[in-house]
Amino acid sequence: MRKFRLHDGKQGAALTIRVTPRARRTEIGGVLADGTVRIRVQQPPVEGKANEALIAFLADLLGVRKNRIEILAGEHGLDKIVAILDLNADEVEKRIEAALPEEGQVG
Repeated sequence: MRKFRLHDGKQGAALTIRVTPRARRTEIGGVLADGTVRIRVQQPPVEGKANEALIAFLADLLGVRKNRIEILAGEHGLDKIVAILDLNADEVEKRIEAALPEEGQVG
């Protein structure tokens, strides 16, 4: 399985995400060839609704509070760098891999 990009920081982990707004349901769509995690969200990219949905989904998936997740870069784009505070990269990787679809990877 191709690894997605995770980095340990001083207070937690950071990962690259590509968001697909206006999806049928909110879910992990797989891992792209460059290691970016694709996440589909139902909400449109209007007034921060897609970002809010992304943070809520990640918080639930990773078992952390929403205020422990922060979009570091890409707040107004589809490609984002997201920090997860208080979890190291290994723990985030385990939790995301457990939620990946069977095939695990996309394009």
